[in-house]
Amino acid sequence: MHGRKTLIASGVLLAALTAACGNDNTAAPSAGQTQLTTPTTTTTADATTTTEATSSAAAPPATADAGAGPTGTSQADNGAATGNDCKAADLKLAVRDGDAAAGTVYRSLVFTNSGTRTCTIQGFPGVSYVAGADGHQVGPAAFRVGAKGAPVTLAPGQSASADVGFVNVRNYDAAACKPTEVRGLRVYPPHDTASMFVELPGVGCAGSPPGNQLTVKTVVK
Repeated sequence: MHGRKTLIASGVLLAALTAACGNDNTAAPSAGQTQLTTPTTTTTADATTTTEATSSAAAPPATADAGAGPTGTSQADNGAATGNDCKAADLKLAVRDGDAAAGTVYRSLVFTNSGTRTCTIQGFPGVSYVAGADGHQVGPAAFRVGAKGAPVTLAPGQSASADVGFVNVRNYDAAACKPTEVRGLRVYPPHDTASMFVELPGVGCAGSPPGNQLTVKTVVK
């Protein structure tokens, strides 16, 4: 009888040990253990940078240098450009003599449509003196006088003009004016950032004259 009780007790102990081992295999990690996870890698397409070129037909700023466009004491807005504007590539430029009065000589800038299409020109050209082999600007650009005119339509071979006043800068104080020999004029047709050159030797102010060394009126037929 005593041997049978011993056998039963041994069986119970063996079952308890087996259950304990099974619980150890499935137990959650303790607070001191680290549970490892498999990282996930996400691949994305490289970003593409798009640069949009823009252009502006607004009058150049009064502080612009010669390479950026004409400057002046007054820069009236020529308005928005149109697809039918006469551009420098469409035009031939010449200077026509005019009148003289009170220390100012007036000449006309004549724009002739040398292209094969009809185009329209309206507003004020940008006009400034240039000098040297590099064509650097000399002094402030032409001051715009009067109101903007109506559009002028030019068929191939037709012309329009804008009057320019040339002040005798030798009448200014030399220290303020800094008289400088010039080669001619840099001219920007209205609504265009491409310039034209017309040879017209003379003298301009490289300094800050007390008045306008150049004036320009709107283009007319």
